[in-house]
Amino acid sequence: MTSSLHSPPITTTTITAEDGGPTGFSDLHPYIIEAHILTRPDGPTLASTSCSSATLHHLSSENHLWSRACHSTWPSTATPRISHVISTFPDAGHRTFFSQSFSLPSSENKQINDLESVSLTSLRSTIYIILSNFFSVCLFDRNRKQWIIQQTNSIANRSSSPPELISAVDIHYKNKAIFSNVQETETTSSWFQSSPFRIDMIDPKEVISTPIKHPSDDDTCTDLIEHMTLSWILIDPIGRRSINLSSFKSVSVQRHWLTGEVQVRFTSILTVDQKRGHVQCEIVVTCGGSEVGEMQVREVSLGVEDMDGTHLNGRESLVILQKVLEGKRGNGANRGEIGRKRYEEFLEMRRERKEKKLRREGTLDSLCVAFGISIFVAFWCFLFCMSR
Repeated sequence: MTSSLHSPPITTTTITAEDGGPTGFSDLHPYIIEAHILTRPDGPTLASTSCSSATLHHLSSENHLWSRACHSTWPSTATPRISHVISTFPDAGHRTFFSQSFSLPSSENKQINDLESVSLTSLRSTIYIILSNFFSVCLFDRNRKQWIIQQTNSIANRSSSPPELISAVDIHYKNKAIFSNVQETETTSSWFQSSPFRIDMIDPKEVISTPIKHPSDDDTCTDLIEHMTLSWILIDPIGRRSINLSSFKSVSVQRHWLTGEVQVRFTSILTVDQKRGHVQCEIVVTCGGSEVGEMQVREVSLGVEDMDGTHLNGRESLVILQKVLEGKRGNGANRGEIGRKRYEEFLEMRRERKEKKLRREGTLDSLCVAFGISIFVAFWCFLFCMSR
């Protein structure tokens, strides 16, 4: 007796998205990805997402996504003036602006040895401002069959120094914006060139109220170090470049023992040359207390000083900032920790430089004293010999 076992045939059923089955990410409509998924991440996450696939790279290149990322990260970029300047940046504007403003100034920028050449640069900028109002070229309109006068901005591309700088500043506390402002600074006047470089974002008589409790002890100052962040984006509207000069997180918080005012400092350490070594772009936020105990922002300023503590004037600072705008950039993901580390290294270099200078001056003083004593002894020896 022979028996055979027959296995039942295996039936495979494929359920597609059209039949109500599960849907993969690749099956989503591009509009759904762009409108409902890519609008949620922040700028750095959006940049990482664009590297995942060719489809996401194409969808992540939309300008409105980067415009939203810029506005959510820096509310000051939503102003009409800044929006217009960003629109002139290459490659869809906002994406390039975010890449430049989020990155960190590299500490390996090439040395700047041509501070004296700024006078020529300033002269070029002045000539540009004068001629841009009068210079024009004649173009022949074939449709109208006549010559027309058309203003041109061709000289603007030849000017290596911007006639103005735009500052976009945002201060956050616990991820909530407490201050945003935009300030334009002209750079061609003799007053700017010769005066100490300083940009103020608040008028002297103006104060900005905040929901932050005014610091009354060291613990509250520590809270400011951990939760207050600042962004100072310096924009060159002619060269279409931007750089963030802030360390993002504060490097020091000091409370005045008499007035009770609190100074929160943010810095950016830049490489200059062998003579000056490094310079510090120091951002100081001065806060005072109100009658109800809340903290008021009274001053937000930017200055540039060298390793000797000397404040640089506008002419010298403009050369340094121009080189930084054109220089290399680093990753800005950990700019808070990197900024504090560079600041500590800068203070150490300043201390060593000061000690070296004191030793040099001490040696020179000793030589002068020894020379004076030798002259005195020689003089009395001469008198003694003459008396004999």
